[in-house]
Amino acid sequence: MSLSNQSRLAPILKRPFVVGAGVVLLGLALGLRAPAQRALVTQADDVVRTEGVVASSDPRLTPEELANIRVYDTVNQSVVNIATSTVQYDFMGMPIEGSGSGSGAILDKEGHILTNQHVIDGADQVQITLASGAAFNARVIGSDKEYDMAVLKIEADPEVLNPVKLGRSDNLRVGQKAYVLGNPFGLEGTLTTGMISSLNRTVPSRRGGRAMTGMVQTDAAMNPGNSGGPLLNSSGEMVGMCVAIVSATGQNAGVGFAIPMNRIRRFLPELLEHGRVIRAYHGIVLLNETPRGLQIAKLAKGGPAENAGLRPFVEVIETGRQGPFIVQRTRLDRDHADLIVAIDTKPVANHEDFVTLMDSYRPGQRVIFTVVREGQRLDVPVVLGAA
Repeated sequence: MSLSNQSRLAPILKRPFVVGAGVVLLGLALGLRAPAQRALVTQADDVVRTEGVVASSDPRLTPEELANIRVYDTVNQSVVNIATSTVQYDFMGMPIEGSGSGSGAILDKEGHILTNQHVIDGADQVQITLASGAAFNARVIGSDKEYDMAVLKIEADPEVLNPVKLGRSDNLRVGQKAYVLGNPFGLEGTLTTGMISSLNRTVPSRRGGRAMTGMVQTDAAMNPGNSGGPLLNSSGEMVGMCVAIVSATGQNAGVGFAIPMNRIRRFLPELLEHGRVIRAYHGIVLLNETPRGLQIAKLAKGGPAENAGLRPFVEVIETGRQGPFIVQRTRLDRDHADLIVAIDTKPVANHEDFVTLMDSYRPGQRVIFTVVREGQRLDVPVVLGAA
């Protein structure tokens, strides 16, 4: 589903993601959810290789231009336009029709399409239009709001489907060429170029949830309508899915973000098989960030962390005298709590480190939490549950 209007998004990070006065973080889905409401944009990935058209050897074209053409010819048939429609009701009960649009990538010959969850969120009807102009109704196979991923499916002849090739994001380098291909402002098949500007960015959630960590930053232009479309490398491989921009105007300002392909690869099978992301559950409810590590403030009763013996803050009841009265006061004993400094030997310095590491685990895995307890360093094994 598209984000409507230019609503300011409050950062949820302890150390805020500063974007400057008047600058806001926006999704990239283009749409109207009600009359005169304008929405914003985001982007995505795939699995099977397609053979692209070889770029012309026209001597008037530079090597860079030939490379751009090669990427476009290879991937354009793999990118789709996504149009959504909704029906809302005013205070009189009268229906108000809304619409939105975004981009997506063909995953396989079976008709699976990858896009952002916010592109299709709340939609009553979703229509996919291929690069050829053929249109199909789509149904949602799976989605996850927290990771902003969704998989759709259309019933189409496999011969008309050209899956995008899924690359990897763990070998990306700052400064390498980057491409964005999608449908900004409804202009299908639009290619923009730039570079990978930074890696492992933490982006505040647009929805008040947890921050999105590990994002890929690029200056390749993203605009409303690019949501769910691919971020590509110079080989035409999808290395990320466009998801948000930082902008004071709601349009491209050279700072765009994409969900890394390795994260998509991690959760895509679960979306296809179960319709949702099955998260590893550790049972740590609240962490307190300190200069020395993450202090456990609260654990879920009977959760994996508590069962493993990890220790949170404890309430201590103290009795004292106040004038002629005897009163009881409750305080938190912070010295009792474990301080997490590493997970499976990987250092943990802040919330972002913790979230990123835990996202890499699956239910049932045994994870070693290295903690400092009463001045002593020790390893505590935790068997993760499912959530």
